[in-house]
Amino acid sequence: MAHAIEEVEEMVQIASALVINIGTLNADWVESMITAGKAAKQKGIPIVLDPVGAGATSYRTKVCKQLLETVKPSIIRGNASEIMALVNDAISTKGVDSRDSSDSALQSAKQLATETGAVVVISGPTDYITNGKETEVVTNGSPLMARVTGMGCTATAITAAFAAINSNYLEAATHAMAVMSIAGEIAAAKASGNGSMQLLFLDELCNFNTEVLSTNLKR
Repeated sequence: MAHAIEEVEEMVQIASALVINIGTLNADWVESMITAGKAAKQKGIPIVLDPVGAGATSYRTKVCKQLLETVKPSIIRGNASEIMALVNDAISTKGVDSRDSSDSALQSAKQLATETGAVVVISGPTDYITNGKETEVVTNGSPLMARVTGMGCTATAITAAFAAINSNYLEAATHAMAVMSIAGEIAAAKASGNGSMQLLFLDELCNFNTEVLSTNLKR
């Protein structure tokens, strides 16, 4: 959660992965993101970029493209509209909500992966994970997940945790989205609304194990 430029390089030194989340932007924070990203590259740890709201404003899209060029993330995770906005300047988004389906963004994701060398993750009713050549699909999850603030940021953080221990980033991101989606699906079945959903989701993550995975993963 560090954003002060005075400490981000030191923070990277004790981290196993770096998440760059552009949810809150100003020029000082962008400088910190670039500094942290360069430090992470030098250390050799994975960098996961969350292009929050890309396409909502020209500034957000510009910053994302700057980060793609200067930081060169290992993984990019966003919703369909955000991913499409990184490829096509004509795409606009409505804040952090996707206007497009994950299916419609798959070609853009493959193009983005090919151009950047990053694994690209599209979150949605169906999650797609691609390196431009290979594509994995995760179909677990619940519509209720989209109504809980911060679920996308959580998915990015979980992806970084998996990438920290698995240098096959396509595999790591796929595993992360499977865990995220299954935990959300189980939590939604117990929840009475988006408030209880958030709490139950955290409990399901805490209690997650290989048995839960093998029992619930849709193939």
